[in-house]
Amino acid sequence: MTFSGIFAALTTPYAHDGAVSLPDLKHNVHRYNQTDLAGYVALGSTGESVLLTRAERDGILITVKEAAAKGKTLLAGTGAESTADTIERTKRAAELGYDAALVKTPHYYKPAYKPDVLIAHFRRVADESPIPVMLYSIPQFTGIALNAAEVAALSEHPNIIGIKDSSGNVQSIGEIIGAVHSAFQVLVGSAASLYPSLAIGARGGILALACALPEKCVALFELVREGHHERARELQSILARASKLMVSEMGIAGVKQVMDQRGYRGGIPRLPLLPLHHEQKKRLMEFLANLEPAAVRA
Repeated sequence: MTFSGIFAALTTPYAHDGAVSLPDLKHNVHRYNQTDLAGYVALGSTGESVLLTRAERDGILITVKEAAAKGKTLLAGTGAESTADTIERTKRAAELGYDAALVKTPHYYKPAYKPDVLIAHFRRVADESPIPVMLYSIPQFTGIALNAAEVAALSEHPNIIGIKDSSGNVQSIGEIIGAVHSAFQVLVGSAASLYPSLAIGARGGILALACALPEKCVALFELVREGHHERARELQSILARASKLMVSEMGIAGVKQVMDQRGYRGGIPRLPLLPLHHEQKKRLMEFLANLEPAAVRA
């Protein structure tokens, strides 16, 4: 299975009463279907997966699967703290027709999670999974990063097909690419480092920014694929500024605010995450107004 291109790390919209709004999620996916996004990740970090109940997670997986256009590749975030729970979630995603599972590192018992422990965990999940497994390293949230040696060892498993590295560390990404076999697929989770990562061999990106500016994220990927590196570098500069403000500084609330401005159903995040305050919204709107017009055109 090939994972190449830009994937939106889908947000989770909520109704006024705080419940997950599946109609709004369906609306967003239908709009994304009109773009050239390669596919979607349901229940990733941008989707606030750790704040959802089991029933809510199931409803989201079903809704995204039903709403996604034919040809869009679907990944489900299935990582949990225990190996058994991760396997259970992964099997459920497989039952619902997802193409692959995106499995983050467990992190609560950090002192115990030495390389051999993490490798054993991922191998056991991959052994039991009916669908391919993609590793997920997001050290800014978990405090644990998969290094090149660990990824190389895991890449030998026939059911582990790639990694989403959200570290934003291009050197680390390059080390991973250099350590794995050619069929192993490396995707990045940071729009701020998308161009340099693609230039050294990454296959694409799974991006929060693609929820708000999918066309521009896809355009950068296509420019690199077609060899237009000067234009790609110019666009990377725009996306880096956008990512810094919307994603790094303002988080999920920032991404959702821009989605609202562009006709998607963003809304506010779930507590304990807070919505943007007035000054943050003002900064964001001023930034969007000064951004290249095509970058925010719906």
